[in-house]
Amino acid sequence: MKQGTLLATLTTLICLGSASAQVQNYSVNETVDDFTVTDTDGNVHNLYSITASGKHVILDFFFDTCQPCQQSQPYFNQLHETYGCNDHDLFVISINNGTDNNAAVDAFETTYGGTFRHSPAVGIEGGCAAVDDAFGITAYPTYCLIGPDNKLKNGDIWPISSMQSYVNAFPAASNIQTAQCAAVGVNERVTASLKGLFPVPANTTVNMEISLNSSGIITLEVLDPLGRMVVAEDLGLRSAGAFYHVLDVADLVDGNYAVRLTHNGEPAGVHKLMIAR
Repeated sequence: MKQGTLLATLTTLICLGSASAQVQNYSVNETVDDFTVTDTDGNVHNLYSITASGKHVILDFFFDTCQPCQQSQPYFNQLHETYGCNDHDLFVISINNGTDNNAAVDAFETTYGGTFRHSPAVGIEGGCAAVDDAFGITAYPTYCLIGPDNKLKNGDIWPISSMQSYVNAFPAASNIQTAQCAAVGVNERVTASLKGLFPVPANTTVNMEISLNSSGIITLEVLDPLGRMVVAEDLGLRSAGAFYHVLDVADLVDGNYAVRLTHNGEPAGVHKLMIAR
């Protein structure tokens, strides 16, 4: 077998998920060891400090040439943004397998991360390899869920077909809620914000206030629980300042949705929407 063909075959085998849990070193409901990593932006993250604040944590183990990792990364970042950019009930972070440095990890995110705000990611310089080894990861991507009690709740969230695949892994009664991103990530700047939606729950229309720090083209998208866009409105070019908008949701069935605001094509906020008649 040619070397290139062999390498491609081995990469495919490593990337393929299986029916068995991919976290090999911990069993479900077993306490995982603490760890500290530094993401590619220089931010330090300590597991036990995060869980002590009451958050659930989802870890994404990946490497840059893994095709299933590439395909699922936009959904992972959608989860990150939809649930408040790590500032609320859920904290999500990508951990490289130890083969990619920060530059390669950032390139992976730029190429495959999608348009949602990207979750923090850890490369070689940030200590990713030690965490990958500690969890005993053997196939990629592996997504696992840790509770506020530091116990492994799910060792293999798979397959991933949409953001809802992660949501389906939330423990019963965990009460993990969607939230608008309140913090601004490194190299991001606040350009627009979406204020509270009312009435709650909505019926046929939703009233909202949109605030712009600078002029730009504004769009609104309504996403269903599977992350599919079901309503899109182009509000056109708007000047800096605040304005009110009424969103028509009469054609949507009752249920939970997310309203996503974009400013000049960049994500600017996500807000939970409930429709009940």
